[in-house]
Amino acid sequence: MSCGYEKKFLVSDIDISIAKGSFVGIIGPNGSGKTTLFRGISGDLKLKSGKISLNNKNLKYFSHKERARNLAIVTQDIESPDITVEDYVLMGRLPYHKGFQFFENEKDIEIAEKYMKLTGVSHMRDKFLSQLSGGERQMVAITKALVQEPELLLLDEPTSHLDIALQIQILNLVQQLNDELGLTVMMIIHDLNLAGEYCDELILMNKGKIKEKGLPEYVLTYSNIEEVYGTVVFTQPNPLSGRPAIFLVSKRILNSINKER
Repeated sequence: MSCGYEKKFLVSDIDISIAKGSFVGIIGPNGSGKTTLFRGISGDLKLKSGKISLNNKNLKYFSHKERARNLAIVTQDIESPDITVEDYVLMGRLPYHKGFQFFENEKDIEIAEKYMKLTGVSHMRDKFLSQLSGGERQMVAITKALVQEPELLLLDEPTSHLDIALQIQILNLVQQLNDELGLTVMMIIHDLNLAGEYCDELILMNKGKIKEKGLPEYVLTYSNIEEVYGTVVFTQPNPLSGRPAIFLVSKRILNSINKER
């Protein structure tokens, strides 16, 4: 498929198949088309050509409610309205409300309670979103998305602007959801080391097209990274997980190496 903005930027020749229960990371430099691709998948951008299917059904023919019941999105900028955590999480049940249903029923509350416990935000239920830290808001947003009980979870840079402890906490949670619930996850992420450690598969974007896709060790090679990002790196397997780890090389070190040669 292809999608994008009139006379500005397009992602094109996108041909991918995501297996149910996969944890897929989308990586690439700024302006490579990651967010545009996500907006096409979510329906925010009209496709220029091609189609996107979920369980062999064209997303184009999903109603708004049907789309929300099958696909949940967590953006990197979480709103913080004057609303409690519990009420915000319960908003995830709106796609299941029947006509003239203005309040949550017992099942809605039961499902919200289940996922608040799973993500560890139950103790914050009476707090207002505006009182939470960035990491706490991210957890609550993921909880709201889970309450939709989707087939596919789209995460747009869930670890941006967070310290390393919160990054690991959130990605451990996403990995747990993927393992225990069989939830299919697609995640935009900038940190290549986190992408390589947590994702089962990676899609490397560059200039609106897919440069490479496959297992992390196949995608995160020094040659791919240097070509796409235009910077020198060194890669080797993580000694514990065997996943690819990327090491940056400063200009000072490169100059010293060149002098020695």
